[in-house]
Amino acid sequence: MNRRVFIGSLAGGLFAAPLAAEAQQAGKVWRVGYLSLAAGPSPRSEALRQGLRELGYVPGQNIAIEGRWADGDLERARAAAADLARLNIEVIAANEAKDRQTHLRQKRLS
Repeated sequence: MNRRVFIGSLAGGLFAAPLAAEAQQAGKVWRVGYLSLAAGPSPRSEALRQGLRELGYVPGQNIAIEGRWADGDLERARAAAADLARLNIEVIAANEAKDRQTHLRQKRLS
């Protein structure tokens, strides 16, 4: 075997290894949990989805978003948080303060 061919093959393999590792990571589907005291999807949950899309995360391809809504009930929120934790997701995005204030305001008006 020619010395130049050997060194070229070795160098090519060394340069290709990081690309192969990166390609394997690209196949990973990240799991994100979304927890809110709201009654259902809101502008905030949509903003999270839009922001993730802008960063290149496409639902069903490289990200899965698991949403849980508690409808203003703190016990239900605790149960939803435990449910998300059981799903073995990478991160939970929680939204509480304004949703709870809005829910309490709506309860007073009704």
